[in-house]
Amino acid sequence: MIARIIIAAALAGLVAGLVVSAVQQFRVAPLILAAEKYEQAESHDHADAAGTTHQHDTTAWAPANGLERTLYTLAADVVAGVGFALLLAAVSLLSGLPLTVSNGAIWGLAGFAAFTLAPSAGLPPELPGMPVADLAARQMWWWLTVAATGLGILTAVRVGRPWAWAVGAVLVVAPHVIGAPQPASHETAVPATLANSFVANAIAAQAVFWVVLGVALGCLMARLAQTPQEV
Repeated sequence: MIARIIIAAALAGLVAGLVVSAVQQFRVAPLILAAEKYEQAESHDHADAAGTTHQHDTTAWAPANGLERTLYTLAADVVAGVGFALLLAAVSLLSGLPLTVSNGAIWGLAGFAAFTLAPSAGLPPELPGMPVADLAARQMWWWLTVAATGLGILTAVRVGRPWAWAVGAVLVVAPHVIGAPQPASHETAVPATLANSFVANAIAAQAVFWVVLGVALGCLMARLAQTPQEV
């Protein structure tokens, strides 16, 4: 049964990764490329103002724009899809809450709320060239928010009593009461319209990803993860 669940998660992650990668290529990637131009221009302006010589780090590697970058993005999306599908399947098994065809979209929306929507309320998706707070502080707050939101949703749904919903609400709100780490300055060369469009499209792409993942995993688990009946 475990092997069947792993296969179901791998296939669901593949489907969700392919779908979200296609969405990102049309809705998200062009915004990133546009922001990189502002980032490069700003770094050159700073270098010129300081009277320094432009030097590029030849040891740094990044996938080239075009097919190579698209393939690396696709691979990352598929790997993330498989990982999140395994996580959803594990939560379903350990909590005793079935993940089925009929509720797969709900499971996906719960994952979207925990891993995208709640963290984005304090740390929205960022374009290249935008000011950011300390990396370690952002990572700590992000993981705290994901864990608290996921646990809050699971507690409310699993127990189902009023006090459990109250505890769940407190867990969901707590990280935002603490507050996400913020940069010292919000000044950036990236236009606000470009940044806002990126936030909206990036979050929407993740919503598509999670819904597709939940539905695909529910369908595949119904077909592959069930113990075959004896003839």
